[in-house]
Amino acid sequence: MIQFLLLAAQLSATSCEGLQKLSLPDTTITLARVVPAGSIWDLPGNGPPPAGIPIATAPTSGAPGYYPPERPINVAAHCRVEAVIRPTKDSEIGMQVWLPTNNWNGKFLMVGNGGWAGSFLTPFGALNEGYATASTDSGHRGRSGEFALGHLEKLVDFAYRAVHETAVKSKTLIAEFFGREPRLSYFDGCSTGGRQALMEAQRYPEDFDGIIAAAPANDMTHLAAWRFSGEKAVLTSPSRAVSESTLALVNRAVLNACDALDGVVDEFLSDPRECKFDPSSLLCRVGDTKGCLTQAQVETVKSGYAPLVTSAGEVLYPGLVFGAEARWAMLSGTETEPGRLNDLDLWKYAVHQDPNWDWRTFDVDRDVQLADQRVGYLNAVDADLSAFKSRGGKLIIRHGWNDGGNGGAISPLASINYYSSVIAKMGPDQDDWLRLFMQPGVAHCFGGPGPDQANWLAALERWRESGEPPDSVVSSRVNINNQVDMTRPVCPYPKTPKYKGSGSTNDAASFVCREP
Repeated sequence: MIQFLLLAAQLSATSCEGLQKLSLPDTTITLARVVPAGSIWDLPGNGPPPAGIPIATAPTSGAPGYYPPERPINVAAHCRVEAVIRPTKDSEIGMQVWLPTNNWNGKFLMVGNGGWAGSFLTPFGALNEGYATASTDSGHRGRSGEFALGHLEKLVDFAYRAVHETAVKSKTLIAEFFGREPRLSYFDGCSTGGRQALMEAQRYPEDFDGIIAAAPANDMTHLAAWRFSGEKAVLTSPSRAVSESTLALVNRAVLNACDALDGVVDEFLSDPRECKFDPSSLLCRVGDTKGCLTQAQVETVKSGYAPLVTSAGEVLYPGLVFGAEARWAMLSGTETEPGRLNDLDLWKYAVHQDPNWDWRTFDVDRDVQLADQRVGYLNAVDADLSAFKSRGGKLIIRHGWNDGGNGGAISPLASINYYSSVIAKMGPDQDDWLRLFMQPGVAHCFGGPGPDQANWLAALERWRESGEPPDSVVSSRVNINNQVDMTRPVCPYPKTPKYKGSGSTNDAASFVCREP
């Protein structure tokens, strides 16, 4: 009977080319064609990106991948669909759906964006494993936030509507092509994609059965205010700037003081909150000219660890943690204006709607309040996830302890704060559907001195599909020769990996997850 139903479904499926004739609400399908198996660079409409530019998320390796031109990716045969969704007169949401023409595993995976989005990310690894996949440009093209000037509906698309609309339309296309709906739907995103992930769990809990929110920029307006304040301080007072070489000096002093606290010297900290380093110890004495910091630089470094507060003492956003100082490029003062991470675009084009807004006038009290009033819907901070939980959803939040500058500078403490807010709202004992993983030595999304490669999607699948909760996730570090030189367990918060006292410190089996 089951085989008969599957055969009937296949007979009623729509061909790839036939999908272009499909009528979807507010949607124009612009392309639907079969793409043969082969190198992604050889496929129509594709070409090698500039070296070192991340173009895809590959769940098979567990981290966003860098694919330089000399390493083309082989992609399975698939049906590629492109469409534009216009839920409002001012909307123009681009979407792409990649449907495997052989061996569909019955599941759907959508991936998130980074920064201001404006382009597509396609999980080629997941496509090769049989997933139907999708991505959206979030409603505009280009990496700038300038699109928001005079186009508030486009800003709403970027905030949350584009992901939801793409998810809904993708499921319809999947059902038409395969003759049946996906049995499970997953979402995986980092940074802006992490914000999108949490936004989905909060606003549209029915869209996905399992979600991975990595290094989420979920408190977007307060995050931007914190970073902007730090950049403004060093640009308006050049003596406060801290060069990259000086930041490396600070980082080395931190590691010398705190690296061994977890029982292993490995160039990163298992839990930076245990470190009690005082930057004042690096203050130059009379006659010192090298290997030390001026008083102004000491204050700048301290500000990197400090939260952003209002004049009334309200904490708006947490600071960074010990151990990642070498990546604090936002405090180097090498730019001509704030906005290394496009935060200036938020204030000019979204909040003030004024391309000539003077960044020197930025005021924490006034501008943060204005941002929350005008574009607070960009933030995904609602702690009530009961609807997502009640339908059996599973949520993994992960964040690298060394987040601090390689494209993101999102405080890892912010993820702890959000997780804690959910526990405070919904009560203790939520680990049957929600887990937070703090990744030692991992920078923004990936990279850093710690093991950053883990198959988070597989961990989520086992949890959602087999009821196997991720009590730890083994993560690997891959060296420049593409060889694994370290594995470590990543533990569910608040547990941390502890060395057993014997065995190789580069082997995950030598560690156990323990309560602090």
